[in-house]
Amino acid sequence: MPEIFQYEFMIRAILASVLVGATAPAFGVFLVLRRLSLMADTLSHVALAGVAVALLTKTFAPAVALVATTGAAVSIEELRMRRLLPGDAALAVFLYGALAVAVVLISIAEGFNSTLFSYLFGSVLTVSTTDLWWMATLAVVIAVFMALFSSELAQVTFDTDLARINGVRVHLLNLGLAVLTGATITVSMRVVGLLLVGALIVIPVIISLRITGGLARTVFASSAIGVFVAVTGMVIAFYADIAPGGSVVLTAICLLVIVEAVAFTRRLSSRSIHLQIAEMQQHAHAHESHAHGANDDAGDNLSAGTRSHR
Repeated sequence: MPEIFQYEFMIRAILASVLVGATAPAFGVFLVLRRLSLMADTLSHVALAGVAVALLTKTFAPAVALVATTGAAVSIEELRMRRLLPGDAALAVFLYGALAVAVVLISIAEGFNSTLFSYLFGSVLTVSTTDLWWMATLAVVIAVFMALFSSELAQVTFDTDLARINGVRVHLLNLGLAVLTGATITVSMRVVGLLLVGALIVIPVIISLRITGGLARTVFASSAIGVFVAVTGMVIAFYADIAPGGSVVLTAICLLVIVEAVAFTRRLSSRSIHLQIAEMQQHAHAHESHAHGANDDAGDNLSAGTRSHR
């Protein structure tokens, strides 16, 4: 048995990686396609403010962070849908506001400590059985949500106005998606860390968009890639003794670079093949023109000889 599976805390960490890696990119597809990737970063900073409040008041940090992210998600969506603020402006206000609150509260609590660092950057030692149950519950909720509203999510993603005409309750659907984003960030902070969880939501989606087509295939590919980079990053973190959040995100970025390099190489190869085909066609056309010219000259000479003989 590999050394990594001899430790109970690593088994819990790997199971958590599978659950987080599968769920986070699944709905991240809809955020990326709607250009709301900043939502994940914004809610992660709100969760950080919630953690700071919990550490200052000595309460259960995940519960406070969940309340904070849920409230922020609903508020952002209300501001955006009622056109009280542009979408990017609402995200920016909550992002910087939450970061300011977190900094102030951390300074009041006399700075950083090991517990706060574990929430910021993730820690395999802090993943408990309770965390696994929360992650599994969230995974089931996300799966049910996407199964029930797959058609509506697709319509809202590609054409919001048409979705409204078709009777889709766009506002409620957006609220549900925003709340699930906040909940995922809250339960993922043990594994990836609050400062890096947004990358796990976004980067696997970008990779899947490069290699697949179709919404359903993109969602499944994003989940599979998320599981791969989360587990691989966790294993690397164990053997290299580094922060798991950074390891997971760097693994995802390396995979993205590889995919982009392969795609670039294929584009160059395809362009070279097209150029070669075009040159061959031009060369063949030139030969045909030369052959026709020779035949025409021979015909003219034959006609001239016949007239001379006559």
